[in-house]
Amino acid sequence: MAGSGFESLEQCLEKHLPLAELQEVKRLLYGKETRKLDLPGAALEAASRGDFELQGYAFEAAAEQQRRPRTVRVGLVQNRTPLPADTPVVKQVTALHRRMEAVVEVAAMCGVNIICFQEAWTMPFAFCTREKLPWTEFAESAEDGPTIKFCQELARKHGMVVVSPVLERDSDHGDVLWNTAVVVASSGAVLGKTRKNHIPRVGDFNESTYYMEGNLGHPVFQTQFGRIAVNICYGRHHPLNWLMYSINGAEIIFNPSATIGALSESLWPVEARNAAIANHCFTCAINRVGREHFPNEFTSGDGKKAHRDFGYFYGSSYVAAPDGSRTPGLSRTRDGLLVAELDLNLCRQVNDIWGFKVGVQAPAPPCSWPAPSTRTAWLQAA
Repeated sequence: MAGSGFESLEQCLEKHLPLAELQEVKRLLYGKETRKLDLPGAALEAASRGDFELQGYAFEAAAEQQRRPRTVRVGLVQNRTPLPADTPVVKQVTALHRRMEAVVEVAAMCGVNIICFQEAWTMPFAFCTREKLPWTEFAESAEDGPTIKFCQELARKHGMVVVSPVLERDSDHGDVLWNTAVVVASSGAVLGKTRKNHIPRVGDFNESTYYMEGNLGHPVFQTQFGRIAVNICYGRHHPLNWLMYSINGAEIIFNPSATIGALSESLWPVEARNAAIANHCFTCAINRVGREHFPNEFTSGDGKKAHRDFGYFYGSSYVAAPDGSRTPGLSRTRDGLLVAELDLNLCRQVNDIWGFKVGVQAPAPPCSWPAPSTRTAWLQAA
């Protein structure tokens, strides 16, 4: 299984295929070619100094007579944790804040309107260990915790919507933990939050040791740039999860993740792209990078020897469009910022062509799947 030695599928293809064959392979892999954005030289220089990859692509829609183009630029950020996992909690969080501050500065130079960070971006993905301390100390309020205040400052400074996935401490309801994404408006106001709807219990993904399935349904957030939703990590494996966000009106669905090569890399290029096609919306798949080592060995009841790392997080973040086209992925090995320019008119245009949701009967939005108690009642009645 390729680890940090394999940079990306795109680089491999470009290295080994003649141009004519490369273009045909990319057509089959990525659909209609996306236009490469002419990003500012100052942004490219800043990314180089900051040692992170910067790519930019544009999706275009057909011109309409009665609607102007609805153009928005999104930014997807993937990164490794800059400090060892045994570094004091506050130092790790501070280092990640500083890292994101630098990346967001470059995103602002590139005209990004909405930026989304990776799942649980303020910490190592320590849920494999099943240990409580110090990992639960990374949890914070989703309303006024230090990371939310930091994101509010970024939003106000750059006039940018910020999607910040964090480990939430819900002090109003028994101090329980949730895997949460907070949406901060460009004004700095907190628009709301959403919680991870599906929790993995596979391999080292021992997340139910810390938090359970979310209880907020499938909220969609109206921003000045478009209607957005956040389908956190494992939710991408569940087609109906994507569908509910789409039915509730999402035009862009972000999928901040933390997933490893041994488990899911062959699925990664398929799932978010399929969701974009099936739901007539844009999807933004984001994954962290690198290998995180923990102080103590752990096992997960799967027969593997005790070990100290989760596996290799393979990055490869990308954006997919409702017409099936997609950007190339970011690197498997480097921090990166992917800028994508979207014309949201494409959502309705593709919907009118394919009409996949025409036969979907659903309550008037906002809607969600019934609560577990309701589902139980249905089963008993049956």
